[in-house]
Amino acid sequence: MLPVKILTVSDGVIHGTREDKSGVILEARFIEAGWDVVERAVTEDGAGPVAESLRAMAVDYHGLIVTTGGTGFGPRDRTPEGTRAVIDREAPGLAEAMRLINPLGRLSRAVCGALDTALIINTPGSAKGCVETVDAVIDVLPHAVKLLVDNYDPHPSGEGQGSSHRH
Repeated sequence: MLPVKILTVSDGVIHGTREDKSGVILEARFIEAGWDVVERAVTEDGAGPVAESLRAMAVDYHGLIVTTGGTGFGPRDRTPEGTRAVIDREAPGLAEAMRLINPLGRLSRAVCGALDTALIINTPGSAKGCVETVDAVIDVLPHAVKLLVDNYDPHPSGEGQGSSHRH
């Protein structure tokens, strides 16, 4: 089982005026997919708090970090900026695939990339949207995470995933 950490980015959740529905549903989705949810955290909106939280979550960690919230056009939606400030390398193909899942994805400013041996993906703050975007890439996430420490991880065959693997 690969580890996953979930970071909810929401002023409302921090201040107790909103329930963390997206964090709960992401945890359930990853458990269902066979991942080990090792941490759930919450931070306020803004690039600084997001960057600080991601840095702390990535220390000595090899796995996936999923953010939910702060990827839209609201004045405090700065999750992509916070993510971009800490990642070593972007993974634009993941973000592009996530945007294609729903017409509203065209409004997403989500960023994906690696921070040391952690893979970070941004998802929207809606319970429906965060799961839809994760489902768009969940089949390749284990391979991506493994490659961060072992460049010899075999390419997935695509069997049982409904599509063939192409290069």
